[in-house]
Amino acid sequence: MRIVFIITGLSTGGAEIMLFKVLERLDRQRFTPHVISLTTLGELAPRIAALGIPVDAVGMKPGLPSPSGFFRLVRILKRLNPDVVHTWMYHADLLGGLAARLAGVPLVGWCIRNSNLDKNKTKLSTRAIVRLCAPLSKWVPSKILSCSENARQVHVAHGYAAEKMVVVPNGFDLSRFKPDSHARRVVRTELGLDVDTPLVGLIGRFDPQKNHDGFFVAAGLLHRQLPQVHFVLAGKGVDKNNQALKQAIDKAGVFSNTHLLGLRSDMPDLMAALDVLASSSSYGEAFPNVLGESMACGVPCAVTDVGDSAYIVGDTGRVVAPGDMTSLASAIEELLALSPSEKVVLGEHARARVAAHFEIGKVVQQYENFFETSLANAR
Repeated sequence: MRIVFIITGLSTGGAEIMLFKVLERLDRQRFTPHVISLTTLGELAPRIAALGIPVDAVGMKPGLPSPSGFFRLVRILKRLNPDVVHTWMYHADLLGGLAARLAGVPLVGWCIRNSNLDKNKTKLSTRAIVRLCAPLSKWVPSKILSCSENARQVHVAHGYAAEKMVVVPNGFDLSRFKPDSHARRVVRTELGLDVDTPLVGLIGRFDPQKNHDGFFVAAGLLHRQLPQVHFVLAGKGVDKNNQALKQAIDKAGVFSNTHLLGLRSDMPDLMAALDVLASSSSYGEAFPNVLGESMACGVPCAVTDVGDSAYIVGDTGRVVAPGDMTSLASAIEELLALSPSEKVVLGEHARARVAAHFEIGKVVQQYENFFETSLANAR
């Protein structure tokens, strides 16, 4: 089966990384993949190409789709003549889906990876595309894959075709993300900390939906109770040049306890070094990858109830209401206060939950089933 994956871009984000993980494990005896970025090649393109998978870029400017770029995409699809086009993210769903139909592609799948369409928190352009996609969902896609149940419900409420929706969660590699006492020591040495220093992490790009300001409200409250706790943050834009972050840190009074690491390539080590992973997101998350990565490392999570976060964590961590940073601070404190044996047991349960529900091999099999069964039945 020839499959063309069309995605808005190939930068290092949650959706893009998940696409890479699917491509990495896709059964190449049954599927022949090709990837097209609507914008530029981005950081992930060389990694995809290294898998022996062709990658093209249409060259559209972000947020500004062009007619010439659209028809260039149509020509590429006609040349490739795929059995299936699978689009990822809203711009790709709209433009890639229409281009696939114009090119005569028999089966089209959309992929939804966002769970919030609040007019006060979502860009006008994004909401405009969703309004276009809702009626088009009745005839452009054969099936629609959602990475979370919450995202499915949100989009059905906005007019997407409910009968076409299939939920497939994100997946995690338990051979990469695993408990690692050596990583705990190495990361603390890098940060100039004792091996027993409690470490709370927030991992994610600098973006309003991640609510870094809220995290530092919680960090300030926690610091007053447990001044020995340190906070480590990593992700695109999360570095010492970020003045907005520095103001939030100063306001919380945790400057000497905070480490801003920027974009990192050693995420398994960083996750395994934590005592607690916090997620302070206030909206927009569908299925946060960092939760599964942390849990696979045996690290419990304290999260806000956004997207499928509560479902992912289950009974292996703590869940608080979105925006309630006082409760988030208390939840982190509660996890840090567990005895060593209780921490081990909770960490084992967290990893077991990932193994049971979100192991990457099982998830890729669900993708393969989506391509072979769900889409084929829709023919």
